[in-house]
Amino acid sequence: MYKIGIIGAGSMGAGIAQVAATAGHEVFVFDSNQTALERAQANLLGSLNKLAEKGKLDDATAKAIFGRTYFVNELAAFGETGLVIEAIVEDLAVKKSVFKELESIVAADCILATNTSSLSVAAIASACQQPGRVLGIHFFNPATLMQLVEVIPAVQTAPGIAKQAKLLIESWGKLVVMAKDTPGFIVNRVARPYYGEALRILEEGIADIATIDWAMTALGGFRMGPFTLMDFIGNDINYTVTETVFQSFFYDPRYKPSFTQKRLSEAGWLGRKTGRGYYDYAEGAQNPVAKQDEELGRVIFARILMMLINEAADALYMRIASRDDIDLAMTKGVNYPKGLLRWADEIGIENCVHMLDALHAEYLEDRYRCSPLLRKMAKSHQTFYGE
Repeated sequence: MYKIGIIGAGSMGAGIAQVAATAGHEVFVFDSNQTALERAQANLLGSLNKLAEKGKLDDATAKAIFGRTYFVNELAAFGETGLVIEAIVEDLAVKKSVFKELESIVAADCILATNTSSLSVAAIASACQQPGRVLGIHFFNPATLMQLVEVIPAVQTAPGIAKQAKLLIESWGKLVVMAKDTPGFIVNRVARPYYGEALRILEEGIADIATIDWAMTALGGFRMGPFTLMDFIGNDINYTVTETVFQSFFYDPRYKPSFTQKRLSEAGWLGRKTGRGYYDYAEGAQNPVAKQDEELGRVIFARILMMLINEAADALYMRIASRDDIDLAMTKGVNYPKGLLRWADEIGIENCVHMLDALHAEYLEDRYRCSPLLRKMAKSHQTFYGE
């Protein structure tokens, strides 16, 4: 069984380490920050103890998982690993530097993976003498709970490496989808309108944050409204992903970031972790109350959903992923109530095109252009699932 290396002892790296160790691997977690290592070790012990207390693990199994997880401050400990997953800051230069150093330590057949959520896997792989061994393996936070993992081969990735990685991650109990190496892969690309269109509706004064959140949860069936979710993720993180995707898509207006979110990030109003974001999380704080106007709510829900469906259709059109993987990614990666392409079938492809065309006619912005795939399907009366 592979020995696994994890670079980065933050919440993501530590979570991946726990998943791999639970699957039976010896795992080496590296971080240059000793405090981060100690915190990750303590958190792992606490997490395993809680699982044992709840009866989800027996004491012996919990001790065994902890015993085969090693926290190290030198990359030299990765000498015998078969797979290394990097989970550090989203900075291309930093990642390339780490991969370049890592390649001189690991064996020639060791697979090197990045957990990047939005950077080019090909660019990271270019730092290596053997780029064919590099690919993306993108987990979702918290890695111990979220089922979905995106596997992303770069243009340089050798044949068979992605399949090998997919089978390994599936053996850890995860659902794996394959994605092309394009900005945001599946989830972080297709989900952008959930935030962006909600922010646009807010900025236009159509509705306030509470009403938009109510529309998407009470009428749309989403677990969290967009503003509650952005506060949960962190406005700094959510904004940076949007900005990265916008720049990486050559400033396509569909991904244009919001000044509202940028100003909140600049102010340090990052959401739950700072006590204030779109909502105020201080004890006794007065937050806006939703205007539960069903007619308005359905307009909000339909507009955001159409933009999501359009993005999913375009991802399929551009062969970013398969139909099934796109729908699986959105239901398991961000807990959408339905797959977006199946949802489009239920609404009717012609209806989706009509609603998108109405938005485009109203705003005359390229942001609202209808995916060519939807338009072609409407003309030929096709559906995504042929039912």
